[in-house]
Amino acid sequence: MTEKYNVEAAEILANEALRLQISEAVPIYEQLLSTFPTAAKYWKQYVEAHMAVNNDDATKQIFSRCLLNCLQIPLWRCYIRFIRKVNDKRGNEGQEETRKAFDFMLNYVGADIASGPVWMEYIAFLRSSPAQTTQEESQRMTSVRKAYQRAIVTPTHHVEQLWRDYENFENSISRALAKGLVSEYQPKYNSARAVYRERKKYIDEIDWNMLAIPPSGSSKEEMQWMAWKRLLAFEKANPQRIDSASANKRIVFTYEQCLMYLYHYPDIWYEYATWHAKAGSIDSAIKVFQRALKALPDSEMLRYAYAELEESRGALQAAKKVYENLLGDGSNASALSHIQFIRFLRRSEGVEAARKYFLDARKSPNCTYHVYVAHAMMAFCLDKDAKMAHNVFEAGLKRFMHEPGYILEYADFLYRLNDDRNIRALFERALSSLPPEESVEVWKKFSQFEQTYGDLASMLKVEQRRKEALSRTGDDGTSELESSLQDVVSRYSFMDLWPCSSNDLDHLARQEWLARNINKKTDKPTLGIEAGSADKTSSGVLSNTNPPAKVVYPDTSKMTIYDPRQMSGPAALAVPSASGTLPYSGSSGGPPNALNDILKSLPPAFAAFMANLPAVEGPTPDADFVISVCLQSNIPLATGKSGTASFPLQSGPAPSTSDISDSSKFRSRDRQTGKRKDMDRQEDDESSTVQSQPLPRDVFKIRQLQKNRVASSSRVTSSYTGSASYGSALSGDLSGSTG
Repeated sequence: MTEKYNVEAAEILANEALRLQISEAVPIYEQLLSTFPTAAKYWKQYVEAHMAVNNDDATKQIFSRCLLNCLQIPLWRCYIRFIRKVNDKRGNEGQEETRKAFDFMLNYVGADIASGPVWMEYIAFLRSSPAQTTQEESQRMTSVRKAYQRAIVTPTHHVEQLWRDYENFENSISRALAKGLVSEYQPKYNSARAVYRERKKYIDEIDWNMLAIPPSGSSKEEMQWMAWKRLLAFEKANPQRIDSASANKRIVFTYEQCLMYLYHYPDIWYEYATWHAKAGSIDSAIKVFQRALKALPDSEMLRYAYAELEESRGALQAAKKVYENLLGDGSNASALSHIQFIRFLRRSEGVEAARKYFLDARKSPNCTYHVYVAHAMMAFCLDKDAKMAHNVFEAGLKRFMHEPGYILEYADFLYRLNDDRNIRALFERALSSLPPEESVEVWKKFSQFEQTYGDLASMLKVEQRRKEALSRTGDDGTSELESSLQDVVSRYSFMDLWPCSSNDLDHLARQEWLARNINKKTDKPTLGIEAGSADKTSSGVLSNTNPPAKVVYPDTSKMTIYDPRQMSGPAALAVPSASGTLPYSGSSGGPPNALNDILKSLPPAFAAFMANLPAVEGPTPDADFVISVCLQSNIPLATGKSGTASFPLQSGPAPSTSDISDSSKFRSRDRQTGKRKDMDRQEDDESSTVQSQPLPRDVFKIRQLQKNRVASSSRVTSSYTGSASYGSALSGDLSGSTG
C-alpha cells in the first residue's frame, strides 16, 4: 500500500512522461491516474499532451473522465481553451457552443475563490460577440450585465477588480441607469468582499498540490483534514446570507473539492452523504454512497451506512443488495457481515428468513462463535424463544468448547434464565477441557457465580480448586495454594464497594508480589513494582518467570524503592567549588563519584543553577517553583582565573534562566546582534543581578511568577538549610542515604 501511493515516485513518473512521445507516455499517465484519480494536475498534464498533437478525440474522452471529479480552475480553463480552439472557425454556431461551455464551466467552478479570471474571460467573450442589429446589441449588453452581476456577488480574489469593471460598464451605457444599479448591488458586493476576506483565511491553510493518499496519521495529513473541516463548517454557516439553493450549491462544491484531496477518508464521504440526506436530497445521498464504495470498496462501515439509508427510506431490496454485495459468495465474508445480514433479514423478512440464513452461515469457514451468540440472543430477546436460544448455544458448544469467550456468553445467558444448575454444569464441562492458561476468566466467572448463588462451603471449594488449577501455570510452588487476605477481599467486595481502603489494597497487592518473589536469588534480580501501581485484584499480578540464559538483565540488587517517609526532611545542595564538584554531606559513606564526574563536566553557571535547586520529596518537581528559584538566584559568571573553568565572556548581561534552558538560541541571538552598546549601559548590565533582569516575555510564566513570588521566596530560603542530597535535587529518584 505504501509503495502504491508513493508521492515521490509519482512525481518522478509525471516528469518522465513530459519528455516522452505521447504514445509512450499514455501508459504512464494511465498508471498514475488509476492510483490518483482526483489528481487534477496529472489530468491537465495528460490532456495537454494530447492537445499538443491535435488529438481532439482523445482530448474529449479525457475531459469526459475527469472534469466532474476534479473541480480545479487550471484544468477547467484548459477545457475552455480546447473548446474555443475547436469552435473558433465555426462562426455563429461555434460561438453558441463556446457560450454553452462557459455556462457549463461556471455552473461547476464559478464559486471557486480563484474563478475571477474565468469570469473576466467569460465577460470579455460576451462583449466580443458580434451584434448585427439593435436587438442583438441589447441582448449582448443584457448578457454582459447579468454576468457582471453574478461575478460581483461571488467571493473571489478578483471581486474588487470585477466591481470596478462593472461600474465602468454601467457608466459607459447610461449614468442615470448606472446610479440605480450600482446602489442596488453595492451591499451585495460589500458582503461578498467581506466573505472573501474570511474565506481566504481558511483557503490559505489548504495544500492544493496534495495528492489523495490513504490516511497514514502524519501531522501534515491531520492538519489538512482539520483545514478542510474548518472550511466546510464556514460554508455551512452561510456567512454571506444567500438563499438556501445557492448556499447548498456552494457547500456541494466545497465537499467535491475536499474529496479531491481526502478521497480515501470514509468519514468525509459519510458526512457528505448524510448532509445530503438531512437536506432532503436522498437521491444525491445515494449517489454519494455509490461513489464512496467505488473509491473505498473494502470499507464495511460505508456499506452498512449505505444499507441503513436504503432501509430507512423503505427500499428493502436495495438494502438487501448492498448486504449481498458485501457477503459475496460467502467464502470471504466476515463473521460480522453474517451477523448484520441475519439482523437485517430478521427486521425485513421475519424470523424464518433469519434462521434459514443462519443455518447456511454456520457452514462458512469464517463463521466464529459470535454468529451463534448473536443468533441465540436474537431468538431470546426479539422472538422471546428461550428454548431456541438454548438449543443454539448448545449446538455452538460442541464446536466452540475451547473458546472462553463463548463459555462466558453462554453463562450470561443462563444467568438471565436464573438456571443455576445448568450454569454449574457448564462451568464444570468447560473447565475440564480448557487448558489452565486459557481458563483464568472462566474460573473468575465461576467464583463470582458461587458468591451470588452458592453458600460459604461452595465458595471456598471453588476458590481452592481455582488456586490448584492456576498454580500449575507458574513456578510459585505451594504459595498459590495458601489462603490470603486477598481472597477475603475478593469474596466480600461488591461492585465498587470494598471491605478496605485503597491503601490496604495496594499494601496487599505489594505483599502478594513480595511473597511470589521471596525465594528469588539476588544474582538473578527481578524488576520490582511500586506499591502504588499494583493491581487491586490478585489475578492482576503476574508471576515472574525465569529469564532466558542469553538475556542480560541489569543488576538491580542495590536498587531501593522510593518512599517519602524515609526522608527526614528537605535537603539542599551546597554551592559548587571552584573545580566544579559539589561537597557531599549524605548519611552514607563516600561521595557519589559518578555524580561528581557529571558535575565536573558542567559549566560553572549551570552547576550553580543545579546547586540552587531545592530538595523535592518526589520524582516530579514543581516547574513554576524551579523557575522562581532561577529568577531569584545569583548565578556567578566564569572569571577565567586559574583553578576554574574559563569560558568566553559575553558582552551582555548575565543570562537568565530562560536563556540557560535554551542556550543555542541565546548564542545565536548574541551573534546576530551586531550593535554595540555604550560603555555605561554595558557596565550597568554586567553589574546587575539576576533579580534585576527583565522577566521572560511568556505571559503564562509572568502570571505564575507573580502569583508565587512571595511563597517561593520563603521556600527558597528554607531550602538552603539542611543536609545535601544529590539524588533529590537532581533526579528525585535517589536519596542521600543510598550508597
